[in-house]
Amino acid sequence: MTVRSIRGAATWLDGVGVASLLPGADLVLPSLWEAIAGTREVTWATERPDGKLTFTPEMDRCWRWKDELPGRGHALVGKHFGRWAALVAPRLISEVWTVAAERRESLTDVQLEIVDAVRGNGACTVPQLRALVPGAEKKHVEQLQRAIVLTSSHLVEQPQGWPAIAFDLVDELWDVHDRPEAEAELALAVLESSGEVSAADLGGALGWRVKRAREVLDALDLRVRVQNEVRLYSSV
Repeated sequence: MTVRSIRGAATWLDGVGVASLLPGADLVLPSLWEAIAGTREVTWATERPDGKLTFTPEMDRCWRWKDELPGRGHALVGKHFGRWAALVAPRLISEVWTVAAERRESLTDVQLEIVDAVRGNGACTVPQLRALVPGAEKKHVEQLQRAIVLTSSHLVEQPQGWPAIAFDLVDELWDVHDRPEAEAELALAVLESSGEVSAADLGGALGWRVKRAREVLDALDLRVRVQNEVRLYSSV
């Protein structure tokens, strides 16, 4: 079955816990695209009679919902695990926030200024942040997403071109708090949606080093088999 409404997308995400926006060759996570289209093959656009390209109906929903889901409080959406868009169900946001504590403890001066600017002015687009904080760049916003400090909030119309994403503070949008078993809970969520993973699979899904992923998996009571000298973990 494919997802046909944003409410259905929210229910699907709650079931899988953690997902990507689009499928990736090295990602074991389920994707919103697959939930909508029913296939891993991504079809971005079709050509209109006038020769211009337009989103396919499936991509139109996928692209709209990635912005509407956080706006409605159904998901944490952003580049939280890497340079690709991730979606996290509300039930796991505190776990994701907890695991990123070390990144938050090492923020640079510019990053801290960006945090203060958003806290004082509300959700901001990257151009707005550049105007508020000298030296602020898109890379700083991406780094703050990895630290689970900033996340996608809503779209802001622009004088020209596409609307821009506004970013807000995670701790303003969500009631986040430390979870003692955060790493294990996230690993199990990925495992349950994937069926079987290697340490590299888990690391790629959650932005962890392979060593860290292996330590978390080894600490869980999982079935392990070895294939081509790679340890594969499953819950059954």
